[in-house]
Amino acid sequence: MDHLQGYAAPAHDTVRERWRRTSADSVWLRPGDWYHPAVDALVEAMCEERDGAPAAERLGRARAEAGVGIGETLDDVACLYGVHDREPEVRLLRAVAVGWSEGYEATPVTPEVLDPESGLATAQYLVHRLRETYGVARRAGSDATRTHGLLVVDVALDDLTGWQRFARSAAMGRALTQTFGDGHPMASLGSGIFVVLGERGADEGELRTVLRHNIERTGLTLGVTAILRRPPRVWLEPLPQTHAAAVELLNVLQR
Repeated sequence: MDHLQGYAAPAHDTVRERWRRTSADSVWLRPGDWYHPAVDALVEAMCEERDGAPAAERLGRARAEAGVGIGETLDDVACLYGVHDREPEVRLLRAVAVGWSEGYEATPVTPEVLDPESGLATAQYLVHRLRETYGVARRAGSDATRTHGLLVVDVALDDLTGWQRFARSAAMGRALTQTFGDGHPMASLGSGIFVVLGERGADEGELRTVLRHNIERTGLTLGVTAILRRPPRVWLEPLPQTHAAAVELLNVLQR
């Protein structure tokens, strides 16, 4: 059977279609761009209980070359396991992440506002949003240091491999998005540090509890709890008096 021709037996077609629908309904952002021949190879390997790692690595590479972030890529593969009512295998997710990292490194670099590993904003984009925050406060005659702050989340562990760092970023992007939703500028600062720019005054204790719960649940879902600091460190950094000082704070947090 030639996987590269996109052929699949009827039973495989059914699994592939259920996978596509599940992914499109929950995590996939581009319904028209979902199919790739590696999809069939991975479906066949799982249905026939063969080693799916080579197909998973090929699919991960193809997703990166198509501009799909690693978080969306891993979530998509997790949907295939959901179709089979099974937990994702760490070994297969590792193969997806390895393939994705190889594809990403081979792709020409272009300026982006989103970090492809986590799906969150880049640190550079957060700097821009901070500038807007200070400007809006100044024009309104208020003080950004009283109205906003940076919630910092540290899940760093030492001695992680490249694919583990990618997977950690993907898990954290998912957990932060589930917790805060749209409208909150969030960014990955690298090395397991993530920040959220938000208004002060919310119940910070409850928010931290929900965030820790979502991080733990996402880690379990993606099989990556071993590469996340448990429990994560979460604290609020008040904004400094000036935008320049806020940028310096981000630099310090990036360590």
